[in-house]
Amino acid sequence: MKSATLFLGLLMSALSITANADNHNIPDFSWMKDVGAKSFPQSVKVYNVTDYGAQGDALVMCTESIQKAIDDCSASGGGIVTFGPGIYLTGSIFIKQNVNFNIPKGATLIGSQDIADYKKIDTRIAGIEMNWPSALINVIGQKNVAITGDGTINGRGKVFWDKYRAMRNEYDPKGLRWIVDYDCERPRGILISDCENVTVKDIVLYQPGFWSLHILYSQHITVDGIIISNNIEGRGPSTDGIDIDSSSKILVQNSNINCNDDNFCLKSGRDSDGLRVNRPCEYVVIRDCIAGHGDGLFTCGSETSGGIRNIVAYNMKAYGTKYGLRFKSTIQRGGVIENIYLQNIEMVGVRDPFIVDLNWLPTYSNSKLPEGYDPNNIPAHWTKMLAPVDPKIGTPKFKNIYFENITATKAGTCVKVTGIKTGTIDNFYFKNVHFDGAKAGNITFAKDWSFEDFSVKATSGEMVIVKDCKNVKL
Repeated sequence: MKSATLFLGLLMSALSITANADNHNIPDFSWMKDVGAKSFPQSVKVYNVTDYGAQGDALVMCTESIQKAIDDCSASGGGIVTFGPGIYLTGSIFIKQNVNFNIPKGATLIGSQDIADYKKIDTRIAGIEMNWPSALINVIGQKNVAITGDGTINGRGKVFWDKYRAMRNEYDPKGLRWIVDYDCERPRGILISDCENVTVKDIVLYQPGFWSLHILYSQHITVDGIIISNNIEGRGPSTDGIDIDSSSKILVQNSNINCNDDNFCLKSGRDSDGLRVNRPCEYVVIRDCIAGHGDGLFTCGSETSGGIRNIVAYNMKAYGTKYGLRFKSTIQRGGVIENIYLQNIEMVGVRDPFIVDLNWLPTYSNSKLPEGYDPNNIPAHWTKMLAPVDPKIGTPKFKNIYFENITATKAGTCVKVTGIKTGTIDNFYFKNVHFDGAKAGNITFAKDWSFEDFSVKATSGEMVIVKDCKNVKL
């Protein structure tokens, strides 16, 4: 695996498109050397949860025993909290400072299927700050923490998936698609929030009720060598892989994700509430990773309100993923998405390898209270979602995105780019990029794109349709 320092040199020379483009200079990638956790719990004193009464029989609730081991470990200056072989049933647990929470091979944590076992906390969920159930494993407001081991975390989320689908059947006919995800309380797999210097390494995570690994309002986080597989016992709705949300100096590497939504995703808040928080997602490196089933090998959005910038992803592969390189937002979301660098990416059997959409999923993205509801007698998070956004700040801007050494074979539609008249998609640069699929696709409302050694080969024989664009010449 290339180090950040080596890749820095390669990227600086390889992205020559930036030097050749008008009014562009070679960007500064020195920040890449500063991503990831800068410390790791050093104490080797061991706290075994079985000494605190935890039983690995998959029947006895172990939440209190596990939490007591964590609390004692942290209070004593730190160490390793670990497990003997077995299956441990638990609700929400909260890892604290200087603790290495180690799940060894032969140990499995299984999540309670009772939502009452997930303490409600103030958090951000899908771009909105609100009171919501905690995750199965939480690291909140802590420094110098690790989650490690070759063991397994199984959220047993199917009961929550079924709950969501039942609520969709109820909400959708009422015109409430935009709020059902927030009303349906489902626990995430792992939440890292308001933290610094946290490492997640080598674990296997199955079946969370909602997002798998959520990194929120945090900095200097490393995710290394984890496996996420969310489609056991069915395909879990909204079971994103790794969501990096309004966080900074994050390193994700050597990981493999199969899920039923975005695999590797960058977010920064939704609509008026996200614009109020106004916290960007920035200085992120994602490298040497694989996506299988899912809705995005690499996704920016749809929560873009705080901006997404200074992101590098390289040495990525997707096999059978629905979407490949995906950029999505909508008119009231706002935010600037810029300085994104994607290099050495291979996609095979990806339905839509390159997709940009500034009017993404209106039934979900556009909040509107149906007739018959009293706006003065609705939940607080409904009111947040319905707060109007001035179009002057609500139009998102996608610009300065760089693609190099990208291939897609056996695709469905090679290119799908849908801008809007008031928010063109500007300054995309392509070098050694080749798409091969059934259909060519289209580009609308884009401006000032540059192509060097770029091709789209459609078995249908059609060409890419370019419409309402300025200075976009294939």
